[in-house]
Amino acid sequence: MISTLSISDRIYISLCGLFAVLIVTGNLVYQKFVILPILPFHTFELSIGAVLYPFTFMISDLLAEFYGREKARFCVKLALSLNILIAVIIFGMDHLTATAWSSIDDPTFHKVFGHTVYASLISVTAAYISQRFDIYIYLYIRNKTGWLGLSNFASTGLSLFIDTCIVVSILNFFELIPANQALWLIFNGYLFKICLAACNIPVFYACVAVIRRLRKSS
Repeated sequence: MISTLSISDRIYISLCGLFAVLIVTGNLVYQKFVILPILPFHTFELSIGAVLYPFTFMISDLLAEFYGREKARFCVKLALSLNILIAVIIFGMDHLTATAWSSIDDPTFHKVFGHTVYASLISVTAAYISQRFDIYIYLYIRNKTGWLGLSNFASTGLSLFIDTCIVVSILNFFELIPANQALWLIFNGYLFKICLAACNIPVFYACVAVIRRLRKSS
């Protein structure tokens, strides 16, 4: 008889899948910049990929809460490996010649996906460092205080700052952004992410409650 997956296993697989989807999607749509007039005193102009990214830290905190450090880190490694694999596949497709009747010609495809490999490498570097830091800080504060909200917000806030600084610094180093815009991009990007992280605290509590109930019912 083939053993079935437990509720706990299904939750873990689902969280890993969602984590990977957010990471990959963020790197595919990063070239579109949007205007978000969220705050009354400031209008954000940032990559749409940045809208998704704070949610990945909430998921890694959920994984750390219920499955521990090693399983949370495994999920991060798996998602980043899939991200690199997809980037390599797209890189190969970009070098194939489109037919004359293709609705998307070579220049259009390259304009949208041509820099996916470079974006993925930058993203993977930043994500690997910041996610490992997030998991460590979350568990440290959680074990010291027992406060879920504080653990989630503090670990996410610090990790997002590290991630933002790494991404902008790499882009600036390779002269992909103007040097005089680097500090502004860090401020603007981090301000948005930390606001979203704060708004995610009730969502984090709700997810913890749902997962606890599902695990108890299994």
